[in-house]
Amino acid sequence: MTANELRRAFIDFFVDRHGHKEIPGASLVPENDPTVLFTTAGMHPLVPFLMGEKHPSGTKLVNVQKCLRTDDIDKVGDTTHLTFFEMLGNWSLGDYFKEGAIKMSYEFLTEVLRLPADRLCVSCFAGDSDAPRDEEAVRVWKSIGFRKHKRGEPAGTGQIYLFGKKENWWGPAGQTGPCGPDTEMFYDTGVDKCPGCDENGPSCDCGKYVEVWNDVFMEYNKKEDGTYGPLSQKNVDTGMGFERTLAILQDKETLFETELFRDAIEKINELGVMHDMIATRIIADHLRAAVFLLADPARIKPSNLDQGYVLRRLIRRAIRQGKKIGIDKPFTHEIASVFIETYKDAYPDLDKLRSDILNDLSEEEEKFSQTLERGLREFDKAVAGELTGLNAFRLYETYGFPVEMSLDLAKEKNIPVKKNLKRAFEELFKKHQDQSRAGAEGKFSGGLADHSGEVRKLHTATHLLHKALRMVLGDHVEQRGSNITGERLRFDFNYPDKMTPEQIAEVEKIVNKQIAADLPISCEEMSVEKAKDAGAIGLFECKYGDIVKIYTMGDFSKEICGGPHAKSTGELKSFKIKKEQSSSAGIRRVKAVVGV
Repeated sequence: MTANELRRAFIDFFVDRHGHKEIPGASLVPENDPTVLFTTAGMHPLVPFLMGEKHPSGTKLVNVQKCLRTDDIDKVGDTTHLTFFEMLGNWSLGDYFKEGAIKMSYEFLTEVLRLPADRLCVSCFAGDSDAPRDEEAVRVWKSIGFRKHKRGEPAGTGQIYLFGKKENWWGPAGQTGPCGPDTEMFYDTGVDKCPGCDENGPSCDCGKYVEVWNDVFMEYNKKEDGTYGPLSQKNVDTGMGFERTLAILQDKETLFETELFRDAIEKINELGVMHDMIATRIIADHLRAAVFLLADPARIKPSNLDQGYVLRRLIRRAIRQGKKIGIDKPFTHEIASVFIETYKDAYPDLDKLRSDILNDLSEEEEKFSQTLERGLREFDKAVAGELTGLNAFRLYETYGFPVEMSLDLAKEKNIPVKKNLKRAFEELFKKHQDQSRAGAEGKFSGGLADHSGEVRKLHTATHLLHKALRMVLGDHVEQRGSNITGERLRFDFNYPDKMTPEQIAEVEKIVNKQIAADLPISCEEMSVEKAKDAGAIGLFECKYGDIVKIYTMGDFSKEICGGPHAKSTGELKSFKIKKEQSSSAGIRRVKAVVGV
């Protein structure tokens, strides 16, 4: 089965056999979530709907979602870790629950993908003081033909394993909220057991068992006092790792042997002088991620802030690895071209934006070459006789030197390296990351997962701000990202120049006029085409599907959005822009507050 066939088979299974509605994948940049830089899982764009907002496409959904995670960036190069990946997911928003989800998962694995049932095993939640053992999930798996693993017996397929929260519990997304047990499905690759397999079963990370699917059952609500109560709307959130499943279906030992990477890796090997498998995989992984970030609706550009900072790090790390294997000319655009060819059928925007993607990569490669040259000249002076975490971080911050590059140079020049350098570097880098995220605390603790009154007001203010910016700066202005905490909003938009004080004052005046008018806010559902014909605007309409929600504020603003919002503009009381700055090339950023 090819990559395109797997995507289609998954969607068709849930749409044709089980009555789900296909929804498009969302941006790699979460809308209005202040706590994470990227969409890290398929459920991320659906948080408001998992928490009770009505989805325009109904209660049974399915899609393919692009995701990006950087937590394990230093592990990229092994057989399984990726920064960018695709997640196949289906959801029940208060519709079917455990029995339906489990039986559909098993049906797809064995009837559509034709994985041998005798090479599958599963795990369920063992229970603890917060919640009992998931007897229902165990019962369903038993009815299918699996049997419960007995303590002390050898690990094997066809068995049900019971694990605690670490392995078989999801959430909540923040400190409180929806959460629950999950059941995971594993495939036995056929390799020999390691000494830990019988003790740990499928949780062993030796490579014998590969997790292919995870069904999460959101049936509890974690309260502020730390206790768990039943959830009024029980949801199902499932996720199947696309690249991992494809490798299994094609009987490949690693993710990098499938057609998703094959041509790019061949090109890298052709350009390089030396063969280094880890370096080649890092280049392929990082540039694939860069291609999708550059093509994202949020129009991310390499910069020193937020998503742009991560994009710059990925590109420059790939360039460094290229130099390591002897590539002595600009090459990122060549590898990007290969990935665009590989993915253009599934993601046509990559082909449409080809020239922009290649130009952005070439510009960043040229910038890095210049700073690299200066940095090499300044290296001896910068390290002052010893390479430490602090001066390694300064070299990274000033010249874009990855820490591995500084270590290589120190070795070449016989410069001593301070003990625990990498740990010190990572601490400084994490501090920098935290600052770039504006000190946000706790995954999903804000944004659309937060339905507080202040968030509703600030979300409403982004609509008024968007329209006011278009009135003052021109209709070509479009939203490029939005980020909301309980205290302020942050709004990114395309505009080449710094806003003047007069323009900022005019935008504030327009917004405050609409607040003073106390405009009613209404919501209706309609098709995307009808919404556009009605003059609605909205960058993120791609994530809602054929039917979208339109929020109208008097006769001033009409925008496609998922909510939540105030009931009228008067609730905002007032609006003030606190800061206007550059986010990246051609993108401006406004930070603002209400009710001051």
